[in-house]
Amino acid sequence: MLAVRGALFSTAKNCSAVLGCRSKHTLPDLPYDFGALEPVICREIMELHHQKHHNAYVTNLNAAEEQLQDAVAKQDVSKIIQLGNAIKFNGGGHIHHSIFWKNLSPDRSDPSAELQKALNRDFQNMENFKKEMKAAAVAVQGSGWAWLGYNKKTKLLQIAACPNQDPLEATTGLVPLLGIDVWEHAYYLQYKNLRPNYVDAIFDVVNWKDVSERLAKAH
Repeated sequence: MLAVRGALFSTAKNCSAVLGCRSKHTLPDLPYDFGALEPVICREIMELHHQKHHNAYVTNLNAAEEQLQDAVAKQDVSKIIQLGNAIKFNGGGHIHHSIFWKNLSPDRSDPSAELQKALNRDFQNMENFKKEMKAAAVAVQGSGWAWLGYNKKTKLLQIAACPNQDPLEATTGLVPLLGIDVWEHAYYLQYKNLRPNYVDAIFDVVNWKDVSERLAKAH
């Protein structure tokens, strides 16, 4: 028991050294203007979503990591465990949105030959993929995300839904390729309670070039 306790606090001290020199997370710039995705997603939604919601995840993640650094330094295991939920939620929100902005683009693009082949193999065709992705997004109860991910073990594409801001890769092992945010702040000002309409429309601004590059890097 004493050996385990000693190993735990030795690890905590090492973590403290790493956390002490970490750089803070920052809000990434949008790769396009707030109004660039209109009429699919209006300027007001994009500005609020990016400047308020994503920025809050970044701010709260930094705050949680600062508290974690302090807890590790004090060897406060209870506090370290307690901070897990805040780091998971805000860290997931930061990861998800950083991908989401790049998953979208005002410029039309097509899937790479590799991605198109994988979609045909795993979902029969693009239209069937969209149908299954929409079903997953619409079925999310409350808030969450629908994801197209890559399974490194099976080497297949998979659709998964994550509640709240649960990070896809950390909770399922799938590498995130394309995400659809179905938190109400992502669409309600424009689509009200018609989430299916929002999901249908968002495919018109998917950045297939970005999704294709993510698949290429996932292997």
